[in-house]
Amino acid sequence: MSEWIDFERWPDCRSMERPGIVFEVTNGDQTLLTDCAIPLPLPSDWKAQPVRFRAVPQPRPRHSSPIPKPMDR
Repeated sequence: MSEWIDFERWPDCRSMERPGIVFEVTNGDQTLLTDCAIPLPLPSDWKAQPVRFRAVPQPRPRHSSPIPKPMDR
């Protein structure tokens, strides 16, 4: 993981984009993993503006269990 960067430098995320990398954005209480998007669309439940971000490895996809087939009647 990289060092935290002040959110004022968010437009610089374009130069930090790499395959397999996403950005962890935080406001101190809440955290968001996202691609570089300018302006950054924040979830509606965020109570404060972001204060910092850093580049992190993209999490591996989690696979769900298959949906069971309905029983024949």
